[in-house]
Amino acid sequence: MKLYDGGRAPNPRRVRVFLAEKRIEIPLVPVDMGAMQHRGPEVTTRNPLQRLPVLELDDGTVLTESVAICRYFEELHPEPALFGRAALGKAQVEMWQRRMELNLLFCVAQAFRHIHPAMKDWEVPQIPEWGEANKPKALAFLKLLDDELEGREYVAGDEFSIADITGLIAIDFMRPARIALPEELRHVGRWYQAVSSRPSAAA
Repeated sequence: MKLYDGGRAPNPRRVRVFLAEKRIEIPLVPVDMGAMQHRGPEVTTRNPLQRLPVLELDDGTVLTESVAICRYFEELHPEPALFGRAALGKAQVEMWQRRMELNLLFCVAQAFRHIHPAMKDWEVPQIPEWGEANKPKALAFLKLLDDELEGREYVAGDEFSIADITGLIAIDFMRPARIALPEELRHVGRWYQAVSSRPSAAA
């Protein structure tokens, strides 16, 4: 088993943080995305979409998409439960994971990909207006999240989950996307301080 890894890119890091929370160690195959190695044959033959991460099992089976890879490891190593417990808890984690991915991480990624000069050869065509349009969307969702976090410790409830990992990755990615985290979002700030202080955040 080996994981083709893209360094500080959000989705590869999301899987590494998840594995660190599970205390699972697997061999990493570094892929230099800055040098466009993810578009080379080693990755392309395993994932025609040329995206990372890519998990290759010992029998040659390939899994792509960060949350799918995390779900695979959740089934193999149920504790700590990062996709929720029981029917309601799992549904709540799924709900908030989707919200964090579609309303925050996606918007931050679109801002970065369509505005940052380093991405002009990646995002063709690069549309700066679309990047700018996603900044207020991300901030509006953070305001909603701030209201939600007033009454609980973590995004999906009282236990740390994949939804918190996605949120951590998204907020860290706001810096290169040139989106400032508003200081008045006190509950988001408290939560972010807690999750970014976990040892797994360094993965």
